[in-house]
Amino acid sequence: MPISFNAALGSHEQALLLRTERMRLQSSNIANAETPGYKARDFNFAEALKQATGNGMRMQTTNVGHMQPHGTTTMGTNLQYQVPMQPSMDGNTVDLQQERARFSENAVAYQATLRFLSGKFTGMKNALKGD
Repeated sequence: MPISFNAALGSHEQALLLRTERMRLQSSNIANAETPGYKARDFNFAEALKQATGNGMRMQTTNVGHMQPHGTTTMGTNLQYQVPMQPSMDGNTVDLQQERARFSENAVAYQATLRFLSGKFTGMKNALKGD
């Protein structure tokens, strides 16, 4: 009987890719905390995961040369501008403390997903070996 990785791993593959994309966005926000006029961006993780797992609508490309629509991540997720709690004089919308907290939360979730996937692969390897 063939092994179906999609059935075995569920949505965790997409979650890992989305967490990576979100970490890239959050890193960019933190790096530009002092850039005048920079607008912090993020995306709704739950909605993005729903789209990535096929439970939502998603634009498809038929050629690797196709460009992503403006305002989307590499996975086709819609980016949103963050509204700051306290606007700055130079127009920058990055709240460094909140951004660092979100980055840390995302990093912990990323590690948890990696550990879960590692456990799944260990279980499959043991099943194949007959342990």
